[in-house]
Amino acid sequence: MERHDRAALAGWIPTAFLSGAYQQLYEACSVSFREQLSLEEFGTFASQFHQEVKAYQARPASIVPWGGALRIVWVDESGQKGLSTAISQSGEILGLRLTHLSSFPETDEALSKGTYRLPFTGEWFIYWGGTNELVNYHYAYPSQRYAFDFLVMKNGQTYFGDPKHNESYFAFGQPILAPASGTVLKVSNAIADNEPGIVNEAYAAGNFVEIDHGNKEYSLLAHLRCGSVTVQTGDSVLQGQLIGQCGNSGNSSEPHLHMQVSDSSDLLLARSVRIRFAGIDRIEQGDTVRG
Repeated sequence: MERHDRAALAGWIPTAFLSGAYQQLYEACSVSFREQLSLEEFGTFASQFHQEVKAYQARPASIVPWGGALRIVWVDESGQKGLSTAISQSGEILGLRLTHLSSFPETDEALSKGTYRLPFTGEWFIYWGGTNELVNYHYAYPSQRYAFDFLVMKNGQTYFGDPKHNESYFAFGQPILAPASGTVLKVSNAIADNEPGIVNEAYAAGNFVEIDHGNKEYSLLAHLRCGSVTVQTGDSVLQGQLIGQCGNSGNSSEPHLHMQVSDSSDLLLARSVRIRFAGIDRIEQGDTVRG
């Protein structure tokens, strides 16, 4: 079943929750899911959660591949509650999540002072990004709230060949560019790339370049390929200048690029800033962008 076909078929799920068709939903779930809770428990939680939900937004907030499944997110009309589900190729519900959504409207609507370009060329897919934690897991953390994770996807896959080899992934080795002019503040370039599926939590950002753009704004380009960084601390860089290659270092399970802009060079104490991209409106999980 194709991605859009599965997304269309899954459209009955939010409607079923709103109408109280809990048994129908429960029976559509995988055996492993149903082993974790009873129909009564499922129905009780779903009923309580939906007491104040009048309707879900007509269009899903995001649709992304999730291993061999498809992950679809809906947000209710108030923006305060969300539903995510993973659908197998056969249409079976593999997982469901109902969650209250945090909201930070003051910073959600405030954009960076500087204007940034996408730090790559060609088409990339936004795997995490947006203004709620269902479409952007970074959102729960003030220091990363408006970060993006970008990867390259072709025909719904991020790799071709052996998924245990970084070289099989379309993003691996792709040029990464300075998103705006500035001065290189910090660099890491010697952390080994992970085997896909294994992460290095000891060095969360892996190999990275941090750039001071002035106006108290600092960009971070992380999970770069070991040995690929082409700049050094103190270098002046121009927007669009090559700074390294996409890799799989640090807290990364497959080759991708993490990008964020912060209001301080101390990334543990900094606050993430929503990025003003040149010529691009609001972008979030599930969008394809071209650099």
